[in-house]
Amino acid sequence: MRSPFHLVGMSPWPILGSFSVLLLAVGFVDWFSSGDFWPVMLGGFPLVLVIFQWCRDVVRESDQGWHTSYVVKNIQVGMILFIISEAVFFFGFFWAFFSSSLVPSIEVGGVWPPVGIQTLNALKVPLLGTAVLLLTGVTVTWAHYSVLGGDREEALVGLGFTLLWGFYFVVLQVLEYYRCTFTIADGIYGSLFFVITGFHGIHVLIGVVFLGVCAWRLKKCGFSRDRHLGLDVAIWYWHFVDVVWITVFLCVYWWGGS
Repeated sequence: MRSPFHLVGMSPWPILGSFSVLLLAVGFVDWFSSGDFWPVMLGGFPLVLVIFQWCRDVVRESDQGWHTSYVVKNIQVGMILFIISEAVFFFGFFWAFFSSSLVPSIEVGGVWPPVGIQTLNALKVPLLGTAVLLLTGVTVTWAHYSVLGGDREEALVGLGFTLLWGFYFVVLQVLEYYRCTFTIADGIYGSLFFVITGFHGIHVLIGVVFLGVCAWRLKKCGFSRDRHLGLDVAIWYWHFVDVVWITVFLCVYWWGGS
């Protein structure tokens, strides 16, 4: 009798992915200290390859019928736990932000924002980025309901707009960094600002990759009304990114930057 659970075979991707992440972290440290970007590429390139191969294997398992109802439920629970862990990850940064801003120390002048920091206007580029990211929440929901309704072409249009606006958001954030009058080395404010917004930008890029894979699978008829688990979890992740950005905009840009 066939087990309802998928007993995964030996795979090299977990250990290779771990080493790639380690190399990427070391590369970022070297980049911040010496300015050389090639160590980042040394870890980033193999990590991209590992993610591609790992996702390919998971898609193949789905196409071969291994994703039973039990497996689907486990994947959904795993994604929920992953999103919770990401929420805790950002919670740590917000804790540091409010710890520093609610009771400013004498090292930052006893005020927040610290003395000498010229903050960004929250009602300009940050507000535009917020509107763009909220718009992607609408278009990705449009794509989701189109899949549920069996309209593949309309779903592709919705995902296409989501990917376009998601990439535009990242461009806005990069341009904003170039306009900043402070850097990551400018005290606690600069460190927290670039760490929080930078990690969120990385999560947006990851979400764009997730949805890009879903668009490719949808174009190849890989999803149907009753079978679209990959799209579901990608949309959960994307909505999580939206919620985090709203918190970043309200706390870091609007409240903490005024």
